[in-house]
Amino acid sequence: MKKVLVGLSGGVDSAVAAYLIKEQGFDVTCCFMRNWDSYANNDIEGNPTIQDDICPQEQDYLDAKAVADHLGLELQRIDFIQEYWNDVFMTFLSEYEKGRTPNPDILCNKYIKFDAFFEYAMKNGFDYVATGHYCSNQELNDYMYLTKAADQNKDQTYFLCQINEKALKKTLFPLGTLTKPEVRAIAQKLHLDSVSSKKDSTGICFIGERNFRQFLSNYLPSQEGDIIDIDSGKKLARHIGVLYYTIGQRKGLHIDQEKGPWFVCGKDVKKNILFVCRTDHKQWLYSDSCLVKGINWLVPDPYQIPTSVGCKFRYRQPDQPVQIQLISNDSVLVTYPQKIASVTVGQEAVFYDHHICLGGGVIEEVYIDNEDLNTKILNSYQEKRFGNN
Repeated sequence: MKKVLVGLSGGVDSAVAAYLIKEQGFDVTCCFMRNWDSYANNDIEGNPTIQDDICPQEQDYLDAKAVADHLGLELQRIDFIQEYWNDVFMTFLSEYEKGRTPNPDILCNKYIKFDAFFEYAMKNGFDYVATGHYCSNQELNDYMYLTKAADQNKDQTYFLCQINEKALKKTLFPLGTLTKPEVRAIAQKLHLDSVSSKKDSTGICFIGERNFRQFLSNYLPSQEGDIIDIDSGKKLARHIGVLYYTIGQRKGLHIDQEKGPWFVCGKDVKKNILFVCRTDHKQWLYSDSCLVKGINWLVPDPYQIPTSVGCKFRYRQPDQPVQIQLISNDSVLVTYPQKIASVTVGQEAVFYDHHICLGGGVIEEVYIDNEDLNTKILNSYQEKRFGNN
């Protein structure tokens, strides 16, 4: 009987995944991962549960234990706190420090769930790991492809684009053919009371719900600066630090004296200036191409990929038709003449051939008419301030 280690998080998805794997006849063991220590990691400001008697992670463990007990399965508990800090969180902070917008869920899947956790399972005699992700994998010609879930609203292939094929070959995704309502219905039918009606986890992967700006201030000191209208060059308000804002952001700008809505369209990280555009001047948000690097290809040969593919520049975005031109094994120029708003440096571009996820990488530069979009914004502001001289 094949042995499977199921990552049990204390949520409904992984609980139902464990049940389904057991029903398929595998020898199932569950494992709860603890990857964040609020006190050790100075997670104080912006943490709404820091004074609670039971922290959310401990409650998740208790919920996972209740599920494992109910299903008659063993539950192990392991810590990857150091690995998470070194590989996920330090990268996350480093990117924010540069004014970029990283995706911690992608980093977490790459370095923790499908690296540290996967290697733990393989070293301890398991044949497979299983998770509660909404996706599937499909073997064709001795290569394991990552494919979209049946529930397109929950499909999580975007977050899995940086995992490796070695792990993909040894991972089971039992929720790939199910919808979220079906998963909840199974949990209710099984009387998995600790998770069946539990709210989906949001916030930062393994850290949880936070007041994001306050949370970041624990690690990156805030520094006030000006918010500038890119069209007029006029100062509109003050921000609390350009690092805390992302391209396309509309809420939380506190521009009260000028009618909006306003959108973040650019940053001058060195001078700590945040540039915004009004809703009737949103052309500042649009690009027609970008450079993507550090691509993790989930295909046998990237040089065989079609030049016309689908691309998500953010989670739950419909696949955008794009053209890709390989520059090297792990970098491409992506073009989209129809123009797309809020393609953001530091975020992930993930490529698709219909239901197959081809892989993804980090957006390094964003262009409009062959000019770096943020540089164009900075130059436009300089011209408004000093003229063409």
